[in-house]
Amino acid sequence: MIKKYPNRRLYDTQTSSYVTLSELKKLVMTSEPLLVVDAKTGEDLTRSILLQIILEEESAGVPMFSEAVLSNIIRFYGHAMQGHMGSYLENHVQSFMDWQSKLGQSSPTLSPEVWNQFMKWQTPLMQNMFSGLADPSQTVMAQMQEQVQKQLQKNTDQFLGAMGLKT
Repeated sequence: MIKKYPNRRLYDTQTSSYVTLSELKKLVMTSEPLLVVDAKTGEDLTRSILLQIILEEESAGVPMFSEAVLSNIIRFYGHAMQGHMGSYLENHVQSFMDWQSKLGQSSPTLSPEVWNQFMKWQTPLMQNMFSGLADPSQTVMAQMQEQVQKQLQKNTDQFLGAMGLKT
């Protein structure tokens, strides 16, 4: 458990030491369970800390979300479909994580056989997002990230249009 003190410091009760957001990110990356509570009130601050980690990541280097995607997500707050959008995003991120895990278990390299297995495992939506990629070079991975971002934007735009939120 991590306690957050009023001076904004984070204290890891297991290691009896202060930690940084960067160290908490490492815990998340290794799938360690994370619980952050306010030291005074006991309020669960985990979501807030995770959002801070995302904000730091988005500010440094190559952002994962375009301004358009972030704007569209913001438009769902207070909308009747807010709860559905959260579960929609959660399901698609989990599908991507499952794919990544399955791919990692199959082979450390992206061979044509592994790629074919992956494509059979994916839903038609995911197939459209990743069609045409075969080489795991940095360039292709960057293109894949861009394609995922474009597909997410397209899906979000279609969803907003269907809900009458986008003109």
